[in-house]
Amino acid sequence: MNMEKPLSLVILAILAWSHETLSQEALAERYFPSHEFQFSRLMYSGGNCLGLGYGWGSDECVDWPHAEHYFMQGLTRLTRVNGAIVSSYDGNGGHRISLENDSLFDFPWLYAVEVGAWRLNEMQAERLREYLLRGGFLVVDDFHGALEWSSFLASMMRVLPNRPIIEIPETDEVMHVLYDLDKNTRIPGIYPLMNGRMWEKGGVNPHWRGIYDDEGRLMVAINFNMDLGDAWEHADTPGYPEPMTAMAYRFAVNYVIYSMTH
Repeated sequence: MNMEKPLSLVILAILAWSHETLSQEALAERYFPSHEFQFSRLMYSGGNCLGLGYGWGSDECVDWPHAEHYFMQGLTRLTRVNGAIVSSYDGNGGHRISLENDSLFDFPWLYAVEVGAWRLNEMQAERLREYLLRGGFLVVDDFHGALEWSSFLASMMRVLPNRPIIEIPETDEVMHVLYDLDKNTRIPGIYPLMNGRMWEKGGVNPHWRGIYDDEGRLMVAINFNMDLGDAWEHADTPGYPEPMTAMAYRFAVNYVIYSMTH
């Protein structure tokens, strides 16, 4: 006799009793997820995401949860990936994951913002190294200028010492796995754009950089002097140019497909 379904129902009944405000369907999705891909944001400093959909809180929460909400809508519309839609109110449907949490290894794709402000300790660096070498894929985004690059590099070089950071070649598979990507389309944050600039914090030149493993698999995608999260978050904002949002979606979709197939 297959006890899996009855056992799941018993567990859900217990959870429903202890989470009175959530429906059984919502609890089932939380504890027995049916989607093959869920947005996973790396919480590297142990902070909290506050506010009602405006990314208030620590640096790692910038653009949360609107960036997740709009990106997952695009991913499920543009591909056959069975992705979980993220609430624009409280982020439900996505995950915020610390490096200390063992669920880290359940997710093939991590997204980290404002990494010019991260300060990984030795344990965090070791865990992130293990995650990447076991097949994980990290996207870092929304950091700018020489000072933030230096801060990012100090932690990244402890995660993956002796592995060079290089410009991702135009011929790399990640640039063509679904969409043919155009590295000449710059993706700025909305606030510098509103002030007539394409750059911030002295980060004039955009870069698509990466770190590879011994087999040539891209492990870390580095969006430097760019802000894909803003482009997703403001997908419906009239003042943010559609070509930039479209290219931000294409890059991220390629990253997801690549991470799930490599």
